[in-house]
Amino acid sequence: MACCQLIPSFGDLAANRDLTASAVAEAAAAGASVVVLPELISSGYVFESREEARACAQPSDGETVRLWTRLAAHHQVVIVAGFCEVTADGELYNSAALADPTGLRGVYRKAHLWDAERLWFTPGSDAPPVVTTRFGRIAVMICYDLEFPEWVRLPALDGAQLLCAPVNWPAYSRPAGERAAEVIRVQADAGVNRMFIAACDRDGIERGVGWIGGSVIVDADGWPLAGPLEPTGSGAMITAACKLDDALSKAVSPLSDMHADRRPGLYRRVAE
Repeated sequence: MACCQLIPSFGDLAANRDLTASAVAEAAAAGASVVVLPELISSGYVFESREEARACAQPSDGETVRLWTRLAAHHQVVIVAGFCEVTADGELYNSAALADPTGLRGVYRKAHLWDAERLWFTPGSDAPPVVTTRFGRIAVMICYDLEFPEWVRLPALDGAQLLCAPVNWPAYSRPAGERAAEVIRVQADAGVNRMFIAACDRDGIERGVGWIGGSVIVDADGWPLAGPLEPTGSGAMITAACKLDDALSKAVSPLSDMHADRRPGLYRRVAE
């Protein structure tokens, strides 16, 4: 699979369609069966008003998602990518589409909105979808969603072998020599759920905001197979071979199983 760490052109939807088409073609040529693109790659991220977000928004059957469905069929791949969505009733969502060679298989709307996102978008209320594809069972969520263990657990319990996460991780200061906390959380999410995770960040500078560029593909034990990347200023791609059947077993020792050993009755307060 591949994560394509791209640099969108803010507000230029046509240019971003061309960018994603080139990235998917490159990933497919490198042998990828699943291609993950960043959060809001259709538009860019740093909106300054709801009106600006609306001007960049498209329906799930708009030009951008239709392009991704054509690319998935042409290259015989699964594509997971983020877009700014407007619905028929005028609601705006930070969304991600999953397309495979058969067409558009699902749209996920980000449930946990980060910082100013809540000023532009409506939070989604549906659980992450788990889609059966020819390559395995694939789930989708977006960026800040990964920081809520209860949310990540849901697709794991629904049989996801791979969780694809378009992200935009803003840069921040951290102690010298330390890895980005976002990457550590992805490793933890993967390990405690025995599930592969591919998190695809973006690159470049947008309206003064930089990004950690931490795209990473993590195996079911929580170890990186590729990445994490650093920001390059020019974009980059990582690829890794993922044996998704490894995620079918939740055993972590001869007598211990990450799912069978759960005691939900003790965790009731988490839901409350």
